[in-house]
Amino acid sequence: MLVVYTKGRDGVLEELGRTEVILNSLNPTWITKHTITYHFEIVQTLVFHAYDVDTQFHSVEVKMLKLDEQQFLGEATCALSEIVTKSNRSLTLDLVHREESTRSTCPRNIGKLTVRAEESLSSKTTTEMILRCSDLEYKDLFSKSDPFLIISKEVENGTPIPVCKTEVIKNDLKPTWKRVFLNIQQVGSKDSPLVIECFNFNSNGKHDLIGKIHKSLADLEKLHSSGQGENLFLPTLVGHDYHNKTLKSQLFVEKFSQSVEHTFLDYLAGGCELNFMVAIDFTASNGNPRLPDSLHYIDPSGRPNAYQRAIIEVGEVLQFYDSDKRFPAWGFGARPIDGPVSHCFNLNGSSHYCEVEGIQGIMMAYTSALLNVSLAGPTLFGPVITNAALIASQSLASGGRKYFVLLIITDGVVTDLQETKDALVKASDLPLSILIVGVGGADFKEMEILDADKGERLENSTGRVASRDIVQFVPFREVQSGEIAVVQALLAELPTQFLTYMRTRDIQPLSS
Repeated sequence: MLVVYTKGRDGVLEELGRTEVILNSLNPTWITKHTITYHFEIVQTLVFHAYDVDTQFHSVEVKMLKLDEQQFLGEATCALSEIVTKSNRSLTLDLVHREESTRSTCPRNIGKLTVRAEESLSSKTTTEMILRCSDLEYKDLFSKSDPFLIISKEVENGTPIPVCKTEVIKNDLKPTWKRVFLNIQQVGSKDSPLVIECFNFNSNGKHDLIGKIHKSLADLEKLHSSGQGENLFLPTLVGHDYHNKTLKSQLFVEKFSQSVEHTFLDYLAGGCELNFMVAIDFTASNGNPRLPDSLHYIDPSGRPNAYQRAIIEVGEVLQFYDSDKRFPAWGFGARPIDGPVSHCFNLNGSSHYCEVEGIQGIMMAYTSALLNVSLAGPTLFGPVITNAALIASQSLASGGRKYFVLLIITDGVVTDLQETKDALVKASDLPLSILIVGVGGADFKEMEILDADKGERLENSTGRVASRDIVQFVPFREVQSGEIAVVQALLAELPTQFLTYMRTRDIQPLSS
């Protein structure tokens, strides 16, 4: 019998299920399937324990079996993303004994375990909706509100993760937005709770909540078939408590249809890869790296600084989707030992190549760069984005099935805003997404402008508009507990950006 567990970040195992018991066999093939929701934005560690069930227990139902009464045969572990990135979605692991799995000695061969995954049909179902609101409240002094919607999935720790946004409609209290697409897999299931929030857009990034509503996709489908609207509510402070004030404003579902579409996992199985690239801010505003109050301070105790945490948090998720794990890594805003200020230098110090080996390679190149450059300025993103775009366009020209993800970690507000916008608009036609993580205490409102989630698509200096939204920005505060959720929210939109690119270019997944 095999017992399947998921392993949390805290190392705690949670049982997912047990297979049936196969009698008298050293080469069992189990039939029992275990359903698990795939989350792109986290590393989902799976642990498998194999047991020999004693004859006296053969008539006992498997979930009633006491595991400590059975003979433990061995265990194996992997990340779910390791399975789904294989072309046949099948991964073979060595079984090891518990005491050996922690030691690096060569474990005895005690068998192999092959794990296969398939995507359930429900998760390939995409819902298309057209949403409208009526009787929205005035939030602007001299004009009507500029409303947009954010749809988020509610997660266990309470902070909702945005999965979909509409465009901003100017000066309209009864807006009808363009159609939105939601994949069942993005939200979990048709009955998973969603929160739909209507905001009034403000160019300073501080958007006013007009009202919100809690509904699952199943509820929204019912709302559509009823033709009725549902009242929004607004949490309002009364004394020390928040009360939900019901508003006159209503949400209507004008269209609700479902279809089976190619999913992110279909493209992975067809050999598509995500290639990770990173760019690190070495401007002087980070503070002297030798002093403990610097954002670049390397703590002798081994506690990672904000830059290192951002690299690890994003890198540990994305590395599984990149087969050679060779990552381009750059720095910007510093003066290499013998030259002028550079706004895109190779982190490894080489003048020929920018790639490093694995997440560990990025970390080592980062610490050695700190010793070999002097921090300068200003903060320019243009050169780094242009370099990343060049790699993406070369891959595209050679027929590569790769999608690139550039992580920019910065402590400051960008000084070349227009050049950055121009580079982003140009890059929006390429297989590229850009994640910007703001570290330290700066006011990052300017950055919100680059993240078109908050409203309008970017426009370059000649008035050309970005073909899609490719930037995600989050400030990475010192709050240890909420930080994980911050990175999850940042990564959660990548599959959607990837699919938007593939679908608008009519690129089909290669059948595996």
